[in-house]
Amino acid sequence: MSRHSVAREASQLDRRLEALNDARELAEGVLPDAALEEVYQLLERASSRRSLSADHTVVGFFGATGSGKSSLFNAVSGAEIATAAARRPTTSEPLAGVWGADGSEPLLDWLEVGNRHHAEPVAGFADEGTGLILLDLPDFDSTRAANREIVERMVGLVDVLVWVLDPQKYADAAVHNDFLAPLSAHGAVTLVVLNQVDRLPERDVQPVLESLKGILARDGLGKVQVLGASALKGTGVDKVRSAIRGVVVQRQALSQRLAADVSRASGQLREAAGAGEAAGVRPASKTRLTDELATAANVPVVVDAVARSYRIESTRRTGWPVTRWLVRFRPDPLRRLNLRSSSPSQLNRTSLPAAGAPERARTDAAVREFADAASAGAPGPWRAAIRGAAREGREALPDALDQAIAGTDLMASRKSWWWGVFNVVQWLALLTVLGGLGWLGGLAGLGYLQLPVPEVPKVEGWPVPTLLIGGGVVLGIFLALTGKFIGSGAARARAARARKRLRAAVGGVARDFVVEPVEIEVSRLASFNAALKVAGGN
Repeated sequence: MSRHSVAREASQLDRRLEALNDARELAEGVLPDAALEEVYQLLERASSRRSLSADHTVVGFFGATGSGKSSLFNAVSGAEIATAAARRPTTSEPLAGVWGADGSEPLLDWLEVGNRHHAEPVAGFADEGTGLILLDLPDFDSTRAANREIVERMVGLVDVLVWVLDPQKYADAAVHNDFLAPLSAHGAVTLVVLNQVDRLPERDVQPVLESLKGILARDGLGKVQVLGASALKGTGVDKVRSAIRGVVVQRQALSQRLAADVSRASGQLREAAGAGEAAGVRPASKTRLTDELATAANVPVVVDAVARSYRIESTRRTGWPVTRWLVRFRPDPLRRLNLRSSSPSQLNRTSLPAAGAPERARTDAAVREFADAASAGAPGPWRAAIRGAAREGREALPDALDQAIAGTDLMASRKSWWWGVFNVVQWLALLTVLGGLGWLGGLAGLGYLQLPVPEVPKVEGWPVPTLLIGGGVVLGIFLALTGKFIGSGAARARAARARKRLRAAVGGVARDFVVEPVEIEVSRLASFNAALKVAGGN
């Protein structure tokens, strides 16, 4: 394999490992710790293995008791490295046959293999300069727990797995269910050898191999290479050597093994998480949430108070001066709610009724409805995470809403330009009435004192003082009624602006306490799925 191709594969593997780590980090707090721990251990193994000799391919021989695994190991090695048969009925610790000593020691230390044998070159298999380590491992069906632990550890560490089966137990559920089926993604670095074929009649060898292939296909290893061999007679040993050498020469085993591990781990994460994307936050859902929170926070009460307060203030400033003072006895709705302030930011709390059970229930229902809509389509664990994020700030939500209302500028102290015009005209009208009354009073006083009374000018037969009184009164009443009409319209307009500002404030609270936490979780799910896709090699 060319150096350029090796570098490209290494770069792709880097990208997949990084994506798998990203997926693991994104899933923290969502998926079970056990699933994430397995991924973390894989990443640690991958990092450690890649920091060691890339010039050596580690091939592990796995098999059950009596499968002839050690004998096949010797036959392939071309030397009696492993003591077999009666002198060594079971393999109790790993044993290594090493070709190419340079750089192998740290790798063997990491594998925790102390029993090492530097083997002689084997023509056509392990020549000078070949970096190869063959491991003879304990029997996977050993009754000793320590032996099985070694096998399970080595299954996760070696670059190439050679499974040695025998004609009597090749269909044993232990090897298929516990080892082969879980490693279905590792077909590219797996070799299955049916050993001891010399014990079968020649006519039965091929049917047994076909039967084994069928079982492997059901394990998900339909494309794995299956060979028949006899370590005792040397049958098929060259084919086993050739298959191993082919893997070593291509120098892909390490990358393929790690790539298969990443595929398996990403598949396990996908299985633990489930498939699917969250619907996400929609504008309609945010509007609905804001509306419900605004109602629960008594925004309609505040809006009504703004309108009533404006109407009272309009009457006080534009009403008939003779009666407008009576308005002072009417309490200001905004002042009662502690919302009339020239500096809203100075307010800490309103005097609105505290949120009771109905308001809290409405708030919780609104938050739950929003979270359900945003999490629709998400797999179970992520749906729970999204809902949890939405509920996280619910205890602080009522207080935050109250403070948001208290800090909203309701423009309660802002004067309308028409108030001044109406006020001036009202006082002129009143002065006109007082002028007419004074005129008539002066005339009456002259008459009472028997003094000459001047002729009163008339207009169309109406004395001017009388016209002044009547005109002033009519103008004052007209202005008062007109002011009420204009004030009602202006009150509605000011209430509408207050409602808009209050909804914006409530929307800000909803964004900070509900929407943004949900959006973060939705985005985390999308990033998790994207990372898993890259990690899976898609």
